Amino acid sequence: MESILQFFFSNKEAIFIIALTIFLGLEVISNVPSVLHTPLMSGANAISGVIIIGGIILVGHADLENITEGSNLLNLVLGIFALLFGTLNVIGGFVVTDRMLEMFKKKKK
Repeated sequence: MESILQFFFSNKEAIFIIALTIFLGLEVISNVPSVLHTPLMSGANAISGVIIIGGIILVGHADLENITEGSNLLNLVLGIFALLFGTLNVIGGFVVTDRMLEMFKKKKK
């Protein structure tokens, strides 16, 4: 427990910035009009692609022989989560964008 508190104390600036960006992101996204949703999803897909590449790099550099060390295990777990959530976000973004584009197609009679 003491090591967790020490981690939070030594990284309090980064944790504060992450918390602020979460609130800022929620405020920005909640005020986006529906017309801008498709371009916003395209941008999110591009960002998630970068996250997937970062996850691949983290998983690729994880030392599996010394997996019991904290940093190696953390790199592996963060890389796997980045790959999983980034891939889900990209796929979901393409599905939503495809659905929105289907609304603008002419209907066949």
